[in-house]
Amino acid sequence: MIDPTGRVFDALADPNRRYVVQALAERQDATATELAAELPVTRQAVAKHLAALNEAGLVASRREGRETRYELTPGPLASAMDWMAGVGAQWDSRLSRLQRHLTGGSPRHAGGARRRG
Repeated sequence: MIDPTGRVFDALADPNRRYVVQALAERQDATATELAAELPVTRQAVAKHLAALNEAGLVASRREGRETRYELTPGPLASAMDWMAGVGAQWDSRLSRLQRHLTGGSPRHAGGARRRG
C-alpha cells in the first residue's frame, strides 16, 4: 500500500529539502542552479533533492529551453497538514477528557476497590 502522506514526511525529513520547499513557496518557480546558489550543496545534490520532492508529489517540473524549472505543488503538503490536524484533534479530545477527569468533572470510578470507613 502506498502512503502518500508518509512520502511527504520522508521528503521533508531532510533540512535541505525543507529549504527548497520554502524557497519555492516564496516564488513562482526556480531552477536547480538557482536553488543551489542559495544552499551549501552542489547543483547535483539539489537535483537529487528535487527528485525526492517530485516523487513525494511536492514539486512539478517543466522544461523551458535548456532549463528545467520547478514549482511547488501544495496538494500533498495540504494532505499531510490535514492528517496532522486530525491527529492533533484526537489528542486535544483525549487531553480534555483527562483534564475533566482530574479536576472532578467526571465520576471518580477508577475501577479500584472502594474504601469503607
